[in-house]
Amino acid sequence: MNKTLLLVAVLSLFGANASAQQYFTKTTPGKYIYKVVDYSPAPGQFVNKLPMFETGDDATKMAQKCTESLANNKGDLVTLGAFGGSIIFHFDHSVANVAGQKDFLIEGNAFEGNSEPGIVMVSKDVNRNGIADDPWYELSGSADRETPNKLVYGYEVTYTASPMQDIPWTDNKGGSGKVERNTYHSQEYYPLWMPAKITYKGTLLPKNAKQDPDTGFWSLSGFNWGYVDNKANSDKEGNSFDIDWAVDQNRKKVKLDFIDFIKVYCAEQQMAGWLGETSTEVKGAEDLHIEESVAAIDKALKEGVATFDDVDVNLSLMAIIWVWKVTMVKLKHRII
Repeated sequence: MNKTLLLVAVLSLFGANASAQQYFTKTTPGKYIYKVVDYSPAPGQFVNKLPMFETGDDATKMAQKCTESLANNKGDLVTLGAFGGSIIFHFDHSVANVAGQKDFLIEGNAFEGNSEPGIVMVSKDVNRNGIADDPWYELSGSADRETPNKLVYGYEVTYTASPMQDIPWTDNKGGSGKVERNTYHSQEYYPLWMPAKITYKGTLLPKNAKQDPDTGFWSLSGFNWGYVDNKANSDKEGNSFDIDWAVDQNRKKVKLDFIDFIKVYCAEQQMAGWLGETSTEVKGAEDLHIEESVAAIDKALKEGVATFDDVDVNLSLMAIIWVWKVTMVKLKHRII
């Protein structure tokens, strides 16, 4: 076989799998979170408690604890801390983008006057390695249209560990501040399994915290739509998201037929007095049209362009590499 033809054949095989919808397991598909693959919170008053950090825990163990808190509609809370703190998860299948419909729902613990909004990002597992390392796209929310001049795009914050003290931060706009401790939570606020300096990037939403000068009561107003932990869970529509809201880094709309990974990050950087820092919490997520997602995957499988779980994907890639190496050896010795 000609080297060029072989390379084309190999790349074609890999390319076919690279854009197809998939199952992450061979079990009966479920509509709730299947696995958390990354948990990277910013400092906050519930960090190291939701979920609980124990001596010796690393990033993998903390992600596993998040899975135990959220998977299969468990419904425990996971905190993301202050601005930039994030969680990445996936269902046990690709989620289809159904035209004219919201595609998935994410719950938090918001209620009237207590909104701690987080921004959603989505990604397709283009290289089919089971890792969230492909391009991410932000889902644009109502603030992009209603208060565009008050958002800060490309915002970047660096936190520095300060054991059992207020946690200092600086940003790329010349700002600085602290995630302040309070009397209600006595544990360390800095994520104990992470480096002493952590930097997060994203879109900063307008501050939503206001204090009543007469009563001293703090209120965190909600945005109209498009954010996690922004509306009470009873408002299903307000907590649902449309893949068609995806935009690229230039805020241009992106058309995605499906997604594999979902990321939520806290999009506020503010202290609200005795309430503490504004920190997004996540309680669970749901594919709102699992039947359509499964049908799309089954169609891809029938057409021979989809792959099954992570193990199968890795084995397929290993097989491709093995065939390539064997062929190169044969070519070297002029066997073919």
